[in-house]
Amino acid sequence: MEAKLRRTMTSVTDVLFPTSKNARDPQQHQLLKTGNDYVTNLPLQMAIYFNCFFSPFWLTSVIVVFELKYMYLTTLYKIILLAIYIVFTIIEVIRLYIGYLGNLMERVPELAGFWLLTILLQFPLILLLLFNDQAMLLPLERAVHIIEALFVLFEGVCGYFAIRVMVNYQVTKFHLRQFTDLEQIQDDEYWINNNHQHQS
Repeated sequence: MEAKLRRTMTSVTDVLFPTSKNARDPQQHQLLKTGNDYVTNLPLQMAIYFNCFFSPFWLTSVIVVFELKYMYLTTLYKIILLAIYIVFTIIEVIRLYIGYLGNLMERVPELAGFWLLTILLQFPLILLLLFNDQAMLLPLERAVHIIEALFVLFEGVCGYFAIRVMVNYQVTKFHLRQFTDLEQIQDDEYWINNNHQHQS
């Protein structure tokens, strides 16, 4: 199941973030120093880190405000807001976890999943909470929604560029590894041929 999910996320990443021509052309590769290059996106990592601390405050504020205005809301909006809060909270935990892990460990599938959750789910939901006047927004609620929306927007933008850089880097590293293996095979064949000639 996990392997299938990783393959799916990898194929989606290949479509959304095509590799550059430099990454495809072996002659234009620059030498990568193994162990010294990091493609982790620092602004994205900082945003996720601070978002992890802000999310509990956002959730607490939302619960308190929802309790205060509960009796003034219509039945429809009680159900809608409650569903949005539950879905948003669950997705936020998953999103921040895979984003933190994917960016820090340089894993493209996890980072792509983080980016898709950010753009397709969290951003529309936070905009719905922020601009829906019929939800009777209070000042505290509007303030925390604005901050959360800025976090989500910033992470979406940074995540896109982080995935592009990471995909290009890994494609380049893959091609260089192929050339290294080819050179090693050629060297082995050279020594084997020399040994045969000396023995004969």
